[in-house]
Amino acid sequence: MADHTTTTVSVRGCNIKLMRGGSGPPLLFLHGSSGAGAWLPFMQSLATRFDMIVPEHPGFGPSDTPDWLDTIHDLAYFYLDVLEQLDLDHVHLVGVSLGGWMAAELAVRDTHRLASLTLVDAAGIHVPGSKRIDPFLCNDEQRIRDFFYDPARADEMIARVLRPELEDVTMKNRIATARLAWQPRAYDPHLRKWLHRINVPTLIIWGANDRLFPMEYAYVYQQLIPGSKAVVIPECGHVPQIEKPDVFVSELIDFIDGMRIAA
Repeated sequence: MADHTTTTVSVRGCNIKLMRGGSGPPLLFLHGSSGAGAWLPFMQSLATRFDMIVPEHPGFGPSDTPDWLDTIHDLAYFYLDVLEQLDLDHVHLVGVSLGGWMAAELAVRDTHRLASLTLVDAAGIHVPGSKRIDPFLCNDEQRIRDFFYDPARADEMIARVLRPELEDVTMKNRIATARLAWQPRAYDPHLRKWLHRINVPTLIIWGANDRLFPMEYAYVYQQLIPGSKAVVIPECGHVPQIEKPDVFVSELIDFIDGMRIAA
């Protein structure tokens, strides 16, 4: 992998791990429930065009677990503080799954530092009647398999992350996810009524075969966020950035480039 740095940053007294690489407009990536353990190929691809900034949320991985961490709203406000402390403007904010929920909660509160928002298979809303699996009701191996459409990609992920030396981090991430998403299960009943406040260009990327948040979630988000665009990737599960990284990166770059042309 090409150059990136891994540092510890203190924001409002909370120390977090921060990976950063590349140059260009800032792109802040908010990870999902599995954490941000490594600089992955899609991050490197985006770093050829952007200043790629990947923090590890409070409560996850080596980052602190602060006393104030109770709800997803706490992390939305925390990342507003991160944007301020790092003096980031015209930021392309990208959030995946749990991180997509955080990104949406941040954007309904304040978009003045954002250039765009991208939600990827995001939690955060409830779609009545949609049949979804519950990752809290299965073991770690099955949970990972449920993330993917391609079993071979699931095998690769299992081999990479389900190692004895990572058991403590995996458990810490699961505890933090449960704290944020246990009840109601992975959504904020009040979020959908405020999504109309998002006033920056918004892209919604979804795996057509997502079992955690099925494809209809993408279209509900699209209906609720004015002017947003939805892209559904075929033969893809819950983690397009890992299962279909080339398509994911291409769609994101095309979207941002299209914003520049429109401007």
